Amino acid sequence: MQEIHTKMAVRGIEALDDSELLALLLESRGLAEEVLRECGSLKSVARTPASRLRMVAGLGTKLAERTLVAAEIGRRIAAANGAIEQSITSSDDVVRLMRPMLKELKHEECWVIFLTNSNRIIERTRISQGGVQATVVDQRLIVKRALELLSTRIILIHNHPSGNASPSGADFDITSKVKAATALFDIQLLDHIIVSATDSYSFKSSGKL
Repeated sequence: MQEIHTKMAVRGIEALDDSELLALLLESRGLAEEVLRECGSLKSVARTPASRLRMVAGLGTKLAERTLVAAEIGRRIAAANGAIEQSITSSDDVVRLMRPMLKELKHEECWVIFLTNSNRIIERTRISQGGVQATVVDQRLIVKRALELLSTRIILIHNHPSGNASPSGADFDITSKVKAATALFDIQLLDHIIVSATDSYSFKSSGKL
């Protein structure tokens, strides 16, 4: 381990390879190499459920949790770095903003971007988290938060872990319900966007909103 610390001190942390970074996190080079060998890559390690990860190479609960915490910190930093747009001008802006934090998830999450009249972003809020194929969205919570923020425009966005961004019947139903609920308070649903790791679908661009 000392040689890794020395390498980092002399050449910087960016000079460390995946195995060396994981070794510092797990405090064991041998364990890090075994975990990478079983999972295949750091990306695969980060995507491994906690229940399985703690069994990999005998990692245990504490080190598995530490590994997933580090992965989640990295995911949130990536999402923050991707949040370049202060305002939304197209569905592509939304995809660039949200895909970094949604594309690796194994479950569905639904988020709302609350906007001003000029499409400036006020807040991004996760409103529901579901299973592999669906998530439940309560339009009342969306309206409540929009009123609290004095937001007049919103965009719905959720992920499809399957990789297929095509909308389901439930997705059309959610869009219809949210549009009707927000319209009662003069809040405009600008778009509902579905993202996967490599694809996206915009209700507005597809003429469905």
